[in-house]
Amino acid sequence: MHDRILPRPATLAALLALAFAATAQAGESATHSLPTINVNASAESDGYLVRAVSSATKTDTALTDLPQAVTVIGEALMRDQSMQSMADVVRYVPGIGMASGEGNRDAPAFRGSTSASGDFYMDGVRDDAEYYRDLYNVEQVDALTGPNAMMFGRGGSGGVINRVSKQASFSTIRALDLTAGNYRKRRLTADLGQAVNEALAVRVAALAEDSGGYQRNFGLERKGINPTLAIRPDKATSVVLGYEHFEDYRTADRGVPSLNGRPLDLPVDAFFGNPAAETRPARVLADAVSSQIEHRFANGLQLSNKTRYTSYDKLYQNISPGAVNAATSRVTLSAYNNHQWRKNLFNQTDLTMLVQQGDISHQLLAGMELGQQNTDYLRQTGLFAGQATSISVPLAQADAALPVSYVLGGSNSDRDGRSKATVAALYLQDQISFGPQWQLVAGLRYDDFRLDYHNNVAAGVGALLPAVAQLSSRDHLLSPRAGLVYKPVDMLALYANYSVASVPRGGDQLSSLTVVNQSLKPEQFTNYEAGAKLQYSPDLLATLALYRLERSNVAVTNPATGIADQLVDGQRTKGLELAVSGKLAPAWQVQGAYAYQDARLLASVSATALNGATVNAVPRQTLSLWNRYDLSDRLGVGLGLIRRTDMYASTSNAVVLPGFTRIDAALFYTIHPGCTAQLNIENLADRKYYAAANGDNNITPGSPRAIRANLHLKF
Repeated sequence: MHDRILPRPATLAALLALAFAATAQAGESATHSLPTINVNASAESDGYLVRAVSSATKTDTALTDLPQAVTVIGEALMRDQSMQSMADVVRYVPGIGMASGEGNRDAPAFRGSTSASGDFYMDGVRDDAEYYRDLYNVEQVDALTGPNAMMFGRGGSGGVINRVSKQASFSTIRALDLTAGNYRKRRLTADLGQAVNEALAVRVAALAEDSGGYQRNFGLERKGINPTLAIRPDKATSVVLGYEHFEDYRTADRGVPSLNGRPLDLPVDAFFGNPAAETRPARVLADAVSSQIEHRFANGLQLSNKTRYTSYDKLYQNISPGAVNAATSRVTLSAYNNHQWRKNLFNQTDLTMLVQQGDISHQLLAGMELGQQNTDYLRQTGLFAGQATSISVPLAQADAALPVSYVLGGSNSDRDGRSKATVAALYLQDQISFGPQWQLVAGLRYDDFRLDYHNNVAAGVGALLPAVAQLSSRDHLLSPRAGLVYKPVDMLALYANYSVASVPRGGDQLSSLTVVNQSLKPEQFTNYEAGAKLQYSPDLLATLALYRLERSNVAVTNPATGIADQLVDGQRTKGLELAVSGKLAPAWQVQGAYAYQDARLLASVSATALNGATVNAVPRQTLSLWNRYDLSDRLGVGLGLIRRTDMYASTSNAVVLPGFTRIDAALFYTIHPGCTAQLNIENLADRKYYAAANGDNNITPGSPRAIRANLHLKF
């Protein structure tokens, strides 16, 4: 695998350490120090740089005071890049990639942890159904790498992504965005807010999209509306109530197969399976109701309560390619569908207090989370002519109409069941400042997590289906976190961090419980991290993180029993992450990320995932750098570079997705203060590349040159 796009990571780390030290020394000897940054809100930003977040500690904390790697993608960068999806966001986050998700969901990989489709949150509350999230109602995206169970509970093994929603405030907001482009791109978003009086404000974010895509026969239709209401009954209390309805209808496209260890060389719009869109739908209907209540007491104590109820109806049906026979020029196709209904109800209550004792201050947090998730699952296998579970077709006719019916019991992956997950959690945290130079963040979370699964299929129905009617597990999860920050000068922060997260046997989507694993300990992820954050100026922040992530309690086949009931240390990821955000000059803004990752299996997990294998979907090196330069008050240009080295399509390490370099560009023109025109070009050189995979024969080609014209109106 070729990965020499930059100096070796050890060399790069040494050079950066010297640069950080030299800058710090210069800052220490200077006559004047930089002004102190006052953090007033979690979304405080100026351009691309967002200086503080609340998601990492549940208190508004400057990024330089956090002992961990956190990348924030703010509204300014999302607008300049015309971002619309999580895949767009993570391109500029070091240590996070995105797999194809079978053409129906966001599928991030955090520091080599690839089973993470449930590690999504909205305003700090779990949003774990499998679907594609939109950004129409999002103020910023906080990407936290490394285990974050202390704040977010189970999962978060390699990181989490938290969306901060647009909420009603007491300022006037009037914004419309119209987007059009090639491949029949058509999209409209609106953001309207207004104070009704001193105690009441409203805001509505809305979305309508009807687009095509570069894949043949692809279609996408999205609708969303998210009204919120802010209430201030008195000066010490605030209430925000919200409701969201979101619909996403698209074509499930599983990509192309491989041949001789590489993706099969086909036109970028190649499609496998029935061409009729109704035969391969991927859709989600989601409704969410939320409330946030905050009250500040006279003694400095603050109470916060969040409640969020969500209902998801998710269906996808697809035909996917398998192995290619080069001698006959034929490919094997198989099919299945999956329907999931989930209802989440979570309530979080937090108490915070600032205690000052001389030069030492304590920002104390005590919290409780209660939650329940009820899920119904139905997976069915597709049967072709002759009731076969697969069919061989000529490559030249891979998208011909095929008769297929879906039945329960066609494979041992099928299921018809329901689960109920309940959680009761308590957590304590202390952010201690020992004068201006030393800070300590320490916390512990306890989760009582129970999962009950009921199999709706009667014993003896379907020989390949599980026969056990009831499965259950109960875990008592402890999630510690300790981080130390040292500031030798105001502009430089050095930190070290230790954190642990656990993933119960129900898995990321609460559907992996079996008669074998229900009594096994949860998988555990332990992270050791050290780094530095350089606030070079009030408008520019650079960060460096070095880490080692250990995955233990991985279930492998026990030679004595012949079943997967033996727990071993199964994976290790070592890496380096760099990020830069902000202004290099008054007219020049940048957002950059570099990651080096070495993620390997430490045990043979299966016949195709052997000890020493490199983890799939984890390239050795990734680099992204976006620049915006304003030539005048009215005219600006943007230029971006995305580089990725080779990576494997699966842990078999049999198929390689070649590395690539992609160039993006943009042009910005302010017609008048309330009207801005924008042109974005993705893949300017129109290079062919492969963006992601979901196994050795489901490989997604990247987009050819895509052009988007945007009109942004404020009134």
